[in-house]
Amino acid sequence: MNKINNLRNIALATFAVASTLLSGTALAQTQAQVYPNKPLRLINPFAAGGGADIIARYIASKLSENLGQPVVVESKPGAGSMVGSDYAAKAAPDGYTLLQVTGAYPVVAAMQRKLPFDPLKDISMVSMLTVYPFVLTVSSASADKTLSDLIARAKASPGKLSYATAGNGSVHHLCSELLNASAGIEILHIPFKGGTAPLVELMAGRIDMVCETMTAALPHIQGGKLRALGVASSDRDKAMPDVPTIAQTLPGFEVTSFNGIGVTGGTSPAIIERLNRAVREVLSTPDAQKRFVEFGGAPKASSPKEMLDYVERETNKWRKLIDVRKIERL
Repeated sequence: MNKINNLRNIALATFAVASTLLSGTALAQTQAQVYPNKPLRLINPFAAGGGADIIARYIASKLSENLGQPVVVESKPGAGSMVGSDYAAKAAPDGYTLLQVTGAYPVVAAMQRKLPFDPLKDISMVSMLTVYPFVLTVSSASADKTLSDLIARAKASPGKLSYATAGNGSVHHLCSELLNASAGIEILHIPFKGGTAPLVELMAGRIDMVCETMTAALPHIQGGKLRALGVASSDRDKAMPDVPTIAQTLPGFEVTSFNGIGVTGGTSPAIIERLNRAVREVLSTPDAQKRFVEFGGAPKASSPKEMLDYVERETNKWRKLIDVRKIERL
């Protein structure tokens, strides 16, 4: 009799667990069916006015149309993007707090001694938006007409030239340090707290060079205020076909960044799939095709796993450079 009772208790317990799992699945499916039914937030982890902000506001407006609910951009800058990322990681996992994930995300994951969240688990990747190269720029008034000119001047005056960045541990910082390492030069780092300050200082002639995103630099290059010495992609960029790649002077040099959408970790896969579908539909439109080229890249949707794999690869790449250059982690 005891044996029968034990078997019955095990069966009841198994049924209870299965029922709970099924009810949880049913609840998630129901939530996904009515999602979204209220406004969403897209966290931009950088200061307003920069390249990331431009893309965030564009994609937010288009997702609003696709999802039928307002998508409001909230800028939460700080710690190289980790303030905003941490905020999104700790939000309710209901799909209503989105995060703009950029090239800074894996860089900061590599640079930080200790993060307040797990960058590969506490943010669930939704889809890439675009991949684009960095571009090495100088003022249009600079004596440097080519990358070789800049390198020669840096070698002649070690530590006298300077480069500006959006802050310690930014992609801009590591891009410039990769230049130092690849060319065997030492150009001094002048960090700012994000925003447009580096380009403003460059155009004013107070800084010698900036390694900047194509999104932020292209309008100033086209406007004649900046000169592009090289793009940090393996091939020339369609937006500037006359500008050589940095790799033509420094073989193997490549620094590309990206923009993508993430959501709080633990969000229902069904909701993530709904968001992924919305991003794909937006990026397939003629307007998005045109605008992302104007932003300095090209639309590039992905699956959530493809985006996660990319972020992980980038994190490992930057960790190696940080170790080689003996850059102090934050």
